[in-house]
Amino acid sequence: MKDRSSGILLHITSLPGDYGIGDFGKCAYEFVDFLEKSHQKYWQILPMGITGYGDSPYQSFSAFAGNPYFIDLNSLIELDILTKEDLKSLSELNTISNIQYDKLYIDRYKVLKKAFLNFKNKNLLYTLNNFKNKNIWWLENYALYMAIKDKFNDKSWLEWPRDYKFRDKKTLKKAKLELQDEINFHIFLQYLFDKQWNELKSYANNKGIKIIGDIPIFIATDSADTWENPNMFCFDKKLQPTKVAGCPPDAFSADGQFWGNVLYNWKYIEKNNFKWWIKRIKSCFKLYDTVRIDHFRGFESFWSIPAKAKTARFGKWEKGPGMKLFNAIKNSLGNLDIIAEDLGFLTPKVYKLLKDSGFPGMKILEFAFDSREESDYLPHKYPKKSIAYTGTHDNQTVVGWYETINKKDKIFCDDYLDNFLKDKNIQDNSINWKFIEALWSSNSQLVVAPMQDFLGLDDSSRMNTPSTLGNNWIWRVDKSFLDSNLSQKISILTKKYNR
Repeated sequence: MKDRSSGILLHITSLPGDYGIGDFGKCAYEFVDFLEKSHQKYWQILPMGITGYGDSPYQSFSAFAGNPYFIDLNSLIELDILTKEDLKSLSELNTISNIQYDKLYIDRYKVLKKAFLNFKNKNLLYTLNNFKNKNIWWLENYALYMAIKDKFNDKSWLEWPRDYKFRDKKTLKKAKLELQDEINFHIFLQYLFDKQWNELKSYANNKGIKIIGDIPIFIATDSADTWENPNMFCFDKKLQPTKVAGCPPDAFSADGQFWGNVLYNWKYIEKNNFKWWIKRIKSCFKLYDTVRIDHFRGFESFWSIPAKAKTARFGKWEKGPGMKLFNAIKNSLGNLDIIAEDLGFLTPKVYKLLKDSGFPGMKILEFAFDSREESDYLPHKYPKKSIAYTGTHDNQTVVGWYETINKKDKIFCDDYLDNFLKDKNIQDNSINWKFIEALWSSNSQLVVAPMQDFLGLDDSSRMNTPSTLGNNWIWRVDKSFLDSNLSQKISILTKKYNR
């Protein structure tokens, strides 16, 4: 990431499509074409892991498996393992623009199981062998975990019968035989995910567009990774979490944020030369061109909350692995294109870690306009080695933010942005376009805006409101919005500021 460049943040789920959620199908390829017409060099997405409770991409059943929701079902019609009639129930989910995860979970897996049955009946299972052998180091455990999870009605592995929970060898050997069909089903899904994503990524790369992927720092407590490697995490002898992740109280949350992910046992991981983390990062760079690591400050020190605590108030700071981890990754994998999400409560030690790592940090324009003080988030202060955003998936849309800020901050914002969007070719003086131009004009090497901000949408289209349940991760873009008028406006600003 050397040249001035820009991109758009739009998760796969938010793409248009035929079956209730965005996927790797035709609309994804059309969005790549839209990016090309808009002269964008980056497409940023959120984590692509298989989602669990709450549908958050930051709470996945595996650090390595992909989300089966993203499989292009129309391609399975072409493979003659599904028919258009099979997809009728999913087509009906498209009558509402937002994603209906409860119905999607039931109907989509029914369809995928039918596709697998037809695939198996055509004696095509052998075609999975090459993929299986290449990914055996994570795939075997993951597929077994999901098959057992199905057997016990989706219960967390922490609630499984003792022999399964503690991975009794005889029990698991028997389970592999009994659940062979279910295991192959989950391997089949990962094969399709991998094949289709690689084809889509190649299409984007061939058009000069790189993919920025996002990985959560923490792993879901109920995941194939924690079940396989409990020693890597803070579990007691009964395999119950002792410490979980979150954030301390701040101006936004009096009780802090209680995420609930079991924390890493960094001493154990370090003794093993950070091998699991190196494998994780390596697998990410097979999926993405650039990787954004979420909650980077947690590698310097992290908020550790007793698992039985009711709120994050009862937590304390504990030391993270620091540069030991990133030196191990660099020694094994070389220099990598990593973005550090360095937001939140930052200390001199966190700033030092960022500097020592050599990774660019993030700047958020919505954070800039506090009339009480001069802010490092004002665009004229951005260092070249930074990635700047109007806002992220966790923030309000620009329009929603502008509607809710106080009068003094709004005056400060208006005065600062007054000189932007005088371009006659844009003919749009709205706050979202002023934000975008201010960002695009900055010194940051890469600038990114969520699609909602290009469209000038309010908070009803917000992607996520942290520390809340329901109404998150459900927004989808209307296909009609991605027209030549919008791509031309984006292109004009991108060329104007040499991005």
